[in-house]
Amino acid sequence: MAQNTHTLRFNRAIVRRPGHSVTSGLRATDQGDPTYSQVSAEHDAYVAALRDARVEVTILPALEEFPDSIFVEDPALVYSKGAVLLRPGAESRAGEVSHLRAALEADFETVLELGLGFADGGDILTTPNKVMIGLSNRTDQAGATALQTRLERLGITSEIVTTPDGVLHFKSDCSLLDDETVLATERLAASGVFAGFDVVNVPAGEEGAANALRVNDVLLVSSEYPRTIDLLEQRDYQVVALSTKAIGKIDAGLSCMSLRWTEA
Repeated sequence: MAQNTHTLRFNRAIVRRPGHSVTSGLRATDQGDPTYSQVSAEHDAYVAALRDARVEVTILPALEEFPDSIFVEDPALVYSKGAVLLRPGAESRAGEVSHLRAALEADFETVLELGLGFADGGDILTTPNKVMIGLSNRTDQAGATALQTRLERLGITSEIVTTPDGVLHFKSDCSLLDDETVLATERLAASGVFAGFDVVNVPAGEEGAANALRVNDVLLVSSEYPRTIDLLEQRDYQVVALSTKAIGKIDAGLSCMSLRWTEA
């Protein structure tokens, strides 16, 4: 079976503006509400970083009725060969899917639907040889299995893995640094799911840094984690530090604010 290509190379992305309702977004731990202006500023900087990395960015309008809709990666997956509309595991986010359909159909000839179970894009890590689907409180077995069949239709191989207890999304604890290297928390790396990869563990106390985002030649990393940034720069990665102080209050990181793909 053909494998996914362009794992870390992108020239197109879709993002969605935050609504003022973003201040009441979901969170597992109450760290206080972010302000709209803080989230908006972080989002603006994120879009600018994507464009600086030579990505054409489509900005969708805010959806006030869905506080978490800024995190467009959870309700859909996109690849050069097509897109998949997912079924978010949080009930309050279910309606976001229909608002993405038109944008995806404008860019992709093939747009599939999950159909069964629940799956969040935050639980999906795409590597050069396979897509890893992490089971979590937001992605169940039925959703993961259904997603595997949709990915097969796109010619993409996948594997179902387990997310550590207490971790919101699989990619909360990992990201792909290059075709052979994964950045991960010690708890996820210890599970053995990254056999065959060079694994770089984030320093203790900086677990949130594991959700980095490689885009072409640069690596977007949260500025809240200086030791991780030092570690990555020592490995010669071109780091772009972005604030996640506001979105971190609503359980988000850098990967979840965009849908990214390579358009021929």
